[in-house]
Amino acid sequence: MRHNRHAIFATVAASALVLGGVAATSAHAAPARAQSLYAPSALVLTVAQGEDPLTATVQRAVTLTCAPSARGTHPDPKAACAELDSVGGQFTVLAKTSPDRMCTRQWDPVVITAHGVWHGKRVMFSTTYGNACELAGSMNDSAVYSF
Repeated sequence: MRHNRHAIFATVAASALVLGGVAATSAHAAPARAQSLYAPSALVLTVAQGEDPLTATVQRAVTLTCAPSARGTHPDPKAACAELDSVGGQFTVLAKTSPDRMCTRQWDPVVITAHGVWHGKRVMFSTTYGNACELAGSMNDSAVYSF
């Protein structure tokens, strides 16, 4: 009799756990709904004074969202999004030095960053220039960092 009581208790306890787990799971397992048909593209762009992007003092910062539409605090989000689309979101392509730009050799570093998501992929970009003149020369025709 004692053996049967333990078996019955074990069966009841196991059933309660299973049923409780199913109830808890079904209450929390609602299917996720897509908010949009577009992969997210939302970035924070900064220009900062200093050498290291983690410790540099941010001078200017904007937000840029490109999908599903161009918006944000960037002064020209449509042009910036179009430029990023044209280079496939490769910030390194935008951050090239201009051999035609004459700058002093003064070391006063400026760092630019882009953090966020581009077409559903995480973006963590930064590059450092020797001074503001070098930055201006590299971003001469760029809409992305024109803020």
